[in-house]
Amino acid sequence: MIVFTHDDCFKKFNGSNHPERKERLDSVINSLKSTSELEVNFKEAPLAKMNEIILVHPKEHIEKIFSNIPTEGLIGIEKEPYADTLLCPDSRNAILRSCGAGIAAVDELMLHNERIFCATRPPGHHAETIRANGFCFINNIAVAARYLQKKYKIKKVAIIDFDVHHGNGTQEIFYNDKSVAYASSHEFPLFPGTGAESETGVGNIFNAPIKSGTKGTEFLKIFENKILKPIDKFKPEVILISAGFDAHTRDPLANIELESKDYFVITKKIVELANIHSKGRVISFFEGGYDLQALSESTKEHLIALKK
Repeated sequence: MIVFTHDDCFKKFNGSNHPERKERLDSVINSLKSTSELEVNFKEAPLAKMNEIILVHPKEHIEKIFSNIPTEGLIGIEKEPYADTLLCPDSRNAILRSCGAGIAAVDELMLHNERIFCATRPPGHHAETIRANGFCFINNIAVAARYLQKKYKIKKVAIIDFDVHHGNGTQEIFYNDKSVAYASSHEFPLFPGTGAESETGVGNIFNAPIKSGTKGTEFLKIFENKILKPIDKFKPEVILISAGFDAHTRDPLANIELESKDYFVITKKIVELANIHSKGRVISFFEGGYDLQALSESTKEHLIALKK
């Protein structure tokens, strides 16, 4: 199992009380290193190049983000009440490594057909075409999807997002694009407020809003019917996963009640679908998850299922 990561991703600092902190990534990496069921080949995530990023985001938008990076302290790039998408002096390389991991993962996948996990931060699925938000600056998974299409002529890409928060950025980017299917299970209502079942794009968007307090058995039924069935019909050539672990019952930012073992089941079902339609080709991107114990346990379950 290849895992792309980089020390630069630990350097981005959002303040001592911010939920999106380096300890999240520490928890994930330490768990993967200590899991006997996994043989992990850690590789350094490269810096994404501008010609790759502009497959999704305009150059001017990215340059504006980077021009706001402070020489000291923190600066928020959103207005209240969501002024918690922060830049620090070390943000640039962390942002570029998180995007670059996906680019390198695509090349690795297409050359060697080995499943890959991108263990980087900041996350990406809230980043819209010209708007950074929700702790996200570049939509890493969207750039990877476009790179798959451009370099490897992949015609149909599916993005499955089980982060507890709806990936408004990914949906916005592909809303009118039949070549990319986006399927999201998420607590609703909850930040960012998008993801109603009525939001269907051009027949390529599949939202499964889930009520607060939903437990694993019911969640898995919904996931099967609202996420996996439409992706099965779509028949993707590659599946990308926005892997957020904040639907865990321990997570402080949401109210779904999954257990760590549920992530094994969810991932196993995605892999089974990939084996049918996608030659087994899957890349997973680390998104949310804010309880360290839950992250440690859930990412282990995710990768054990991903390798099978």
